[in-house]
Amino acid sequence: MHQASRPAARKEGDRPLPRRRIDAAATPNQLIEKYCSDILTSPGMSIESQCIQHGDTTVLEHSAAVTACCALIARALRVPVDERALMRGALLHDYFLYDWHVYDPSHRLHGFTHPGRACKNAIRDFGVGRREQSMIRHHMFPLTPTPPTCREGAILCVADKIVATRETVHGFALKLRARQRSREERNAR
Repeated sequence: MHQASRPAARKEGDRPLPRRRIDAAATPNQLIEKYCSDILTSPGMSIESQCIQHGDTTVLEHSAAVTACCALIARALRVPVDERALMRGALLHDYFLYDWHVYDPSHRLHGFTHPGRACKNAIRDFGVGRREQSMIRHHMFPLTPTPPTCREGAILCVADKIVATRETVHGFALKLRARQRSREERNAR
């Protein structure tokens, strides 16, 4: 007789927290510390602190800024979210663990492929749940064709665009200032 197989045991990360409004008294950094201290002290984050993302911003700095922006957006919109999933998914959204500026054939389509790599790494290193996986996989919409499937993912998608734009424009501004100074120094001679 065929015996029914038992479903796999669920990990803590698979059980989403009830959605509620972001704690108004907590700063984004306090929320990051509350939900992500294990991530911040991991070897993978040491790698992220050495890799550049946009301009002169490291992947770790970018991810932390996106996570803080997610908290601020959720609070401003007063939308109920799974705080833990929002913070952890946002911090891990670019957890691809390589410097995409260094030439390697596998980095050629980085914009399209890094969400999948980041998700695989986040599952392997932190056992992230389904909601965080969805957030990470879909954060590059509309560059990648599938839109976010949960409100936490939609917030991440917007926050990532805001922060990436700010970092990229800041990087361009720094380069322009450096060129201007260089011209002024040449003209002063």
